[in-house]
Amino acid sequence: MKMARKGAGIIGIIRYVGAMFDDPSFRDARPIDRLLAVMARLRNVDGGCPWDLAQDFGSIAPYTIEEAYEVADAIERKDLPGLKDELGDLLLQVVFHARMGEEIGAFDFDAVADTIVDKMLRRHPHVFGSVNAATKAAVNDNWERIKAAERAEKHTSDEPSSVLDGVARALPALARAEKLQRRASRVGFDWGAPEPILDKIAEEIGELGAELASADRAKITDELGDVLFAVVNLARHLDIDAEVALRGTNAKFERRFKYIEKMLLKDGRAPEDSSLGEMDALWREAKTTEG
Repeated sequence: MKMARKGAGIIGIIRYVGAMFDDPSFRDARPIDRLLAVMARLRNVDGGCPWDLAQDFGSIAPYTIEEAYEVADAIERKDLPGLKDELGDLLLQVVFHARMGEEIGAFDFDAVADTIVDKMLRRHPHVFGSVNAATKAAVNDNWERIKAAERAEKHTSDEPSSVLDGVARALPALARAEKLQRRASRVGFDWGAPEPILDKIAEEIGELGAELASADRAKITDELGDVLFAVVNLARHLDIDAEVALRGTNAKFERRFKYIEKMLLKDGRAPEDSSLGEMDALWREAKTTEG
């Protein structure tokens, strides 16, 4: 889908922006203004790109999330040229959403930029005001107090406000679990050390094991979720990002499994032609090689 999107955008630029590239005012404009002009042309009902015109906030949201992950991937790989490219893709997502907002009279790109500038000024009184926050911890505490005040000001529901309000439901589950736990921790609902969490993980694994015999999928899913939530809690207490840790393990698994495939291919075989014992031996060999 992403390749189709980029292809459609490129076709749209070639076909519909065309003459803009020959206009000196376009060539000499600031890059952000050129990008805004390109997006405006792609979304123009008179000769715009059919793919871009068919999109709305909901259909674009998955691409926005995907591009954010690709930024993170480039950073993890220390690929600075790739990071530059992926940041451009992510910026395009912001411009796309801003353009759609402008079309319905809700907001435009300048309004988006103004909003974040105001927010940064408001949340950094230790830089732009007279508040004293000399350490990272003090800055974090002050930041969270300001955010809590902002959430309270925005609260319009008849339901009582909660310290958990505002934790986006669209976040990846591991990241959202960590944020929920941090929020609860601020009001004292937390473990005092990592060690009791290990006991909690063992307890949750035991409850999961007990449910396996029931074959009740809903209960098994519930208990598995409890195990994962407890593991995220441990990661938080160890000051380890669970998402980053799991990405590292994913990369390790991928690397070692590809080693298995490579070694089997030398014998003219594939994993499906091999026994689990053979593959496990190659897995241990991959671990030794890495070591």
